[in-house]
Amino acid sequence: MGLLRRLGLGAGTPVVPVVRLHGVIGGVPGGRRAAGLTLASLAPVLERAFRTSGAKAVALLVNSPGGAPVQASLIAKRIRLLAEERSLPVLAFCEDVAASGGYWLALAGDEIFVDDSSLVGSIGVVYAGFGFVDLIARLGIDRRVHTAGENKAILDPFRPEQPGDVARLKAVQGEVHAAFIDHVRGRRGSKLRGDEGELFSGAFWAGRTAVALGLADAVGEIRGVLRERYGPKVRLQLMNPPRRRPLLRLRAGADPAAMLENVADMLDERALWSRYGL
Repeated sequence: MGLLRRLGLGAGTPVVPVVRLHGVIGGVPGGRRAAGLTLASLAPVLERAFRTSGAKAVALLVNSPGGAPVQASLIAKRIRLLAEERSLPVLAFCEDVAASGGYWLALAGDEIFVDDSSLVGSIGVVYAGFGFVDLIARLGIDRRVHTAGENKAILDPFRPEQPGDVARLKAVQGEVHAAFIDHVRGRRGSKLRGDEGELFSGAFWAGRTAVALGLADAVGEIRGVLRERYGPKVRLQLMNPPRRRPLLRLRAGADPAAMLENVADMLDERALWSRYGL
């Protein structure tokens, strides 16, 4: 109790645990993308947040351009499960971007707050790749692929794109998109305003427009909102402080394949952020 007094806290001091959901969603085999958001990495943090003594609510700081839809779904489901178990409201605060899977995470909040300049939405599914057919032909490279199963090597970037492969991909994307739309409708319900064709087109909007469309509830900053709601003495308890990502260094004896994979991961992550000008 003496420590609490020295910190200016008493038994009745309201506490709001804060969970950062920052970065691309999903990881890679071997866990090389240390900054990726996955249920495995966040589960212990979420458990601590919802079991914090004296918690009045749990706040989510969302800053993500998206990523793996399954991980976004799993993380959001775990948040809702814990919220129901502990009877705690969840308040989501969108920072630079809460788009695609990042918006899926924000939907775990009972209320969603944005900044004027937050980018919100992108309710859609995207696949992007490259075609190297002409390049390897010019280099005189002979591509050899042997499969058991006629669809095992679809969308191979080293062979001409096949209409059947594209149709199969679009069918899968359609299922994932439908699940995303159902989730948005389930969480936002009658709050949604505007044409659904536009809302679910994959477009994204700045904060105030997102509020007008019902994708978010209000413009607000975490400290101001929580002080207004729980009083000026409310204590924000950050559950997962940011960690610095290790610099990519070339070391004697380093595995070249692992280094290339790290570079590819960083380029993929950079491409997701750059889609929103960040």
